[in-house]
Amino acid sequence: MGAGDWGLGTREKGREKQPPSAAFFSSPQPLVPSPWPLRLRRTMHDCLIVGGGVIGLSLAYELARRGMKVRVVDRQLPGREASWAAAGIMPPAPSRPDLTPLERLTALSMRLHADWAGRLLEETEINYGYQRCGGFQLADSDAAVAELQRQAAIWRQDGVAVESLSPAAVSELEPALAEAAESGLLRSALLLPDEVQIRNPRFLQALTSACAARGVEITAGAEVEEFDCDGGRMRAVRTRHGQLVADRFCITSGCWSGLLLARLGIPVAVKPIRGQIVLLSMPDMILKRIVYVGPHYFVPRDDGRILVGSTLEDVGFNRQTTSAVIRDLLDLAMAWVPALREADFERCWAGLRPASGDGLPYLGRLPGLDNAYVAAGHFRSGLILSPATAVVMAQLIQGQEPAVDLHPFRAERELAHGR
Repeated sequence: MGAGDWGLGTREKGREKQPPSAAFFSSPQPLVPSPWPLRLRRTMHDCLIVGGGVIGLSLAYELARRGMKVRVVDRQLPGREASWAAAGIMPPAPSRPDLTPLERLTALSMRLHADWAGRLLEETEINYGYQRCGGFQLADSDAAVAELQRQAAIWRQDGVAVESLSPAAVSELEPALAEAAESGLLRSALLLPDEVQIRNPRFLQALTSACAARGVEITAGAEVEEFDCDGGRMRAVRTRHGQLVADRFCITSGCWSGLLLARLGIPVAVKPIRGQIVLLSMPDMILKRIVYVGPHYFVPRDDGRILVGSTLEDVGFNRQTTSAVIRDLLDLAMAWVPALREADFERCWAGLRPASGDGLPYLGRLPGLDNAYVAAGHFRSGLILSPATAVVMAQLIQGQEPAVDLHPFRAERELAHGR
């Protein structure tokens, strides 16, 4: 997830790979075939996707796999918002028979991730780090112990593998946590062996490369300003560089989706929630598994990096980091893993997660428009849900029955509830 991940996350003779420059998205081709400020080419596409985050890129990839001619436009460089800023954590999905639609979407997506990891590796030679590393949930108080016990009962009912462990057992599995166990800070723990992580910048890079290989046009710096609609259909989108036409359209603009859809008179309650993260590095891995302490987490990478996060801050479209939060995250990390006192501080950043009012993403056709769709509002689950979202939305766009019932995710539910 840090800067080094863009270059497949390895150190080469002391030098770390850097994030892609603007040239990565404009040359040689085909990510931005018409570099700005040239006028947009008025090519007719089967589907125009507005938003180049993980949802938009995944949908473009899936539609292109199904033979559609696709274009993605993004207000800045694709894949540089919440998708890039996330930690790449994917908790195990429930497997009980009576899953809710959201749980069904999650379970489908977890199965697809395993398939996509191999497929994208074959197509692009990019390994995006999909691995079943497991995860610990740690408790440091009586209240936290009780909460872990409650959560463990829910996971077991859901068919999720979970094991209760003593502090001594945790120390044997993760020696870096031994001091926390011996001091009494660690009171109890749960092990979820099926927890998965991915390197999300690598995933985004694999998606952009796979899209490019399948002829998807990806245009950076094309902020959509207006929509042209007539007769119950969307005809085109307007940017300051020109007009783009397509047969079908899908809004996948993350926390900016609500602002865009407001121009169509569609009230979609998506707003940004800031999350701040710190990236530390050690010469070697000191943790093997993801570690959760309440709402916070430590995510170890196989190159010695560790992500420390995160926060939930309702501060609008402000993605600045703050010294108080970064200090608190560092204090938390060093209290639980004292070896991190010797870690190098690489950088910190913040991302804006697209949160909906009821916790469900918006998936489906836009009300009043036969050929326009939305896939947005995934909050902290965009990476997790991206493959399944791509599949069910591609099915819907192509006139097929989606694999998951999309009625609970419909955009017009805001109107139905009087919001």
